[in-house]
Amino acid sequence: MTTSYGSPIVLDRREGPHGEVVLRRHGPLLQIIANGCFLMDTSDGRSERLLVDAALAALDGRPRPDVLIGGLGVGFSLAHAAADPRWGRITVVERERAIVGWHRDGPLSGLTASALADPRTDIVESDLVDYVNETSATFDALCLDIDNGPGWTVTEGNAGLYAPAGLASCARLLRPGGVLAVWSAEPSPEFEGTLRNVGFQQVRTEEIPVARGVPDVVHIGVRPG
Repeated sequence: MTTSYGSPIVLDRREGPHGEVVLRRHGPLLQIIANGCFLMDTSDGRSERLLVDAALAALDGRPRPDVLIGGLGVGFSLAHAAADPRWGRITVVERERAIVGWHRDGPLSGLTASALADPRTDIVESDLVDYVNETSATFDALCLDIDNGPGWTVTEGNAGLYAPAGLASCARLLRPGGVLAVWSAEPSPEFEGTLRNVGFQQVRTEEIPVARGVPDVVHIGVRPG
């Protein structure tokens, strides 16, 4: 049986550096919409948690690995990482100041308050594409969830992240044996091929079934080392 919640209620609407971003309430769910494109809501979070767990499982058992989470969203990945004492430093890169604010003292704060208070957590307000290309920091895992997938980006500039040059920049941020995990709303054999072509090893795709349509997936690759 399908539950009907009526029309969504807009809680906040902001103009950011990349256009309009909206937070809505639809029944019990909170939803983030960017330039009219649905990004995510608080309905489930299984695939966002898989993003973090799959990266940790693919590491070589190193103690206290550092993770970069690309995209704060509704906070499922951050909250899940912070709840696991095995992670070391947790860096979250989010380009929309509105989303960071909704977590710090707005409607999303209930989902991530303890994670934001965790001393391991650092929130960086930056475009992930710029950050990946410019930072000198290195990590054991990159967990990226800024689009609906490599072929379905929120803004045109994000597409370069999934091309060979962008993936090479991701590899540069990874320590030897580090893991790249990329969330997607659908499988992409083409993206798997690109990961292999730029040198990632142990490339695979893990699926999370959804109520309708194709499964959510996490693409995984390991930097040699």
